[in-house]
Amino acid sequence: MEKRDVEELRDRVLCAAVLEQAGFAIDLKESTRRAVKYRRGDDIIIVIHDGKGWFDPLSDAKGDVFSLVAHLEDIGFAEVLQRVSELVGFVPSEPVWTRQPRDRAPDLGVPERWRVRRKPWRGSMTWRYLRDERDLPETVIRAAIRQDRLREGPRGSVWAAHVDDDGVVTGWEERGPEWRGFASGGAKVLFRLGPIDAIRLCVTEAAIDAISLAAIDDLRFDSLYLSTGGGWAPATEAAIRVLAARPNVQLVAATDNNSQGEVYARRIEAIAVAATCGYERLAPVREDWNEELRASRGRERDRREEKETRLPHARRPRQG
Repeated sequence: MEKRDVEELRDRVLCAAVLEQAGFAIDLKESTRRAVKYRRGDDIIIVIHDGKGWFDPLSDAKGDVFSLVAHLEDIGFAEVLQRVSELVGFVPSEPVWTRQPRDRAPDLGVPERWRVRRKPWRGSMTWRYLRDERDLPETVIRAAIRQDRLREGPRGSVWAAHVDDDGVVTGWEERGPEWRGFASGGAKVLFRLGPIDAIRLCVTEAAIDAISLAAIDDLRFDSLYLSTGGGWAPATEAAIRVLAARPNVQLVAATDNNSQGEVYARRIEAIAVAATCGYERLAPVREDWNEELRASRGRERDRREEKETRLPHARRPRQG
């Protein structure tokens, strides 16, 4: 096959087609428009670059549609070309959460777009989403707002800022009832909640989880709650290494209770070893810290309701 034909084949077949044919399905909860997560049992593949690229979050494997077929089937390039050519014309399923256009001025830079958005206020759609749907205590929501970490996003969503070592906003995680993603044109570094000089550094995979763990901990004064934004960007790893190099630090891998969380935990442990700082693996009983928080607060509400509705014991009538 000519090189020109190979390039044309690469352009005509999306990675999603390969994965769908191989029995993978989209994980809507963990997907964004620019990074679609596919699962098949314990196997995970993230599709990026508008379907032209992919990577395996549990290993270093990545590439184009050809390397994806080779990765999944362990076959030579000639057979890879044959398998890919068989998928020409195959149209993979479209995610149902395809996003509406963003209501922002397209000519503003990342810090300016952050600055012009309103902070959440009590009773706003974002406040209700965090309090009612995510079950976050108002005290913790207020603490995040005081540290300038949250903004009102479109349609009741929340923006949670990622900042660099100088405190400059580089982007934000976007979470809402109908959408999850990351700021267009932004860069993942770290979401940070808590004292900047804290010695206990808790690394989670999402800002909602970082805030949830802070709530479970009752905002420990010695703790800085961090989020990688569901990825492992070079800037994120560099920022964690800078924090781990400070004296008397304990690095806590508070990632999810699943295979991807364990991979990230091992990477965090490797950073701790290299920095000769303390290390702890702290995993939720459920899959993530927000699920853990909601279950805990649900049990507390049940106990309060049971106590409030319990009737006093009736006195027995005296005999005789």
